[in-house]
Amino acid sequence: EDTPFQKQIRAQAELAIDEADVIIFLTNGRDGVTSDDEEVAKLLYKTDKPVVLAVNKIDNFDMNHMIYDFYSLGFGDPFPISGSHGLGIGDLLDEVCKNFKVLDEEEEDEKIRFSLIGRPNVGKSKLFNYLIGQRLSIVEDTPGVTRDRIVAETTWNR
Repeated sequence: EDTPFQKQIRAQAELAIDEADVIIFLTNGRDGVTSDDEEVAKLLYKTDKPVVLAVNKIDNFDMNHMIYDFYSLGFGDPFPISGSHGLGIGDLLDEVCKNFKVLDEEEEDEKIRFSLIGRPNVGKSKLFNYLIGQRLSIVEDTPGVTRDRIVAETTWNR
């Protein structure tokens, strides 16, 4: 869509892609694959970074069938998750971690960087807040509330 700030949003997404070690492509399972998802996919095809496809808003096991259309995006097995309820997050993070390089002793202090990329209103902010364990990003039902890039550091213990 030609919405306000669209060029700036795309530029921020491209910057996040460049800085990331791994990309989580977050989609909305309730909506199915949309033309916006296909546009984001085209952007992600251009990178050599690993992309893990997450299908958000799959709030219970009975909704898992909603992920199958997302295979059409070409990023392998989609991971059904619920950012609201924390479902499937462990499996998603296990897959993300498989894509990080093993650091040698000199690199041990380096931070692991990942990006959450997806069209508006798929739950990026809610998942981001869940992963960092604080409400740093604004969460609203209105699409496009969070327009700028949010960066945070956290420690994740398994």
